[in-house]
Amino acid sequence: MEYNEVNRLSRLTAILTQFQAKRVVTASELSQKFQVSKRTIYRDIKALEKAGVPILTEEGKGYTLMEGYRIPPVMFTEKQANALILAEQLVLKNKDASFVKDYSEAIDKIKSILRYNLKDKANLLANRTQFNEVLEQERNSNNLSDLQNALTNYNLVRMQYINKEGGTTNRLIEPFAIVNSENWYLIAWCRLRKEFRFFRLDRIQKMEVLSENFKPHNLTLQEYFDQYH
Repeated sequence: MEYNEVNRLSRLTAILTQFQAKRVVTASELSQKFQVSKRTIYRDIKALEKAGVPILTEEGKGYTLMEGYRIPPVMFTEKQANALILAEQLVLKNKDASFVKDYSEAIDKIKSILRYNLKDKANLLANRTQFNEVLEQERNSNNLSDLQNALTNYNLVRMQYINKEGGTTNRLIEPFAIVNSENWYLIAWCRLRKEFRFFRLDRIQKMEVLSENFKPHNLTLQEYFDQYH
């Protein structure tokens, strides 16, 4: 399959998610979000319609999905939906870009399965809830999601790391745990130093998750702190 076809398929799927996450979506909004022309969006919508997606046009407002098109596999109460929206705002304060991206996409998928009345209320709450810190928040790392996968799949990680003195070293590590205290830290067995070390995620310059696995460390996080701290 050609790149353009894969790219378009990915966009069509994302557009469908947007339709399910919001009550009404405009062509301008979709055009800005996916960085394509309105003409491209119109073609995409026609493609979805031909595929059997019941997209309705609300005059002067935009596009919406026919009520009941997708039966939610999970039902949230209004308070549960509100808690998720608040959690999203807290996540937006996070310093790791990959974590923010993955959580925001997950929230879009969760919104897509809400009933219309809860969806409207959830979007209203999202628009009316804001932390000042979120607007100014700088992302200083982009590795958290990959490190989570490496940790759970016991994959070795090769990285270029800058220590607190400013020196650069190449490390081969076995991810063990991830903790947060103002910044994200990775606890890992360092094969260079032959001991457990703390690594600040914002000091990782380059990183590669390897296909090679390591033997799991059979201790809990609490046992680690009891034994080493």
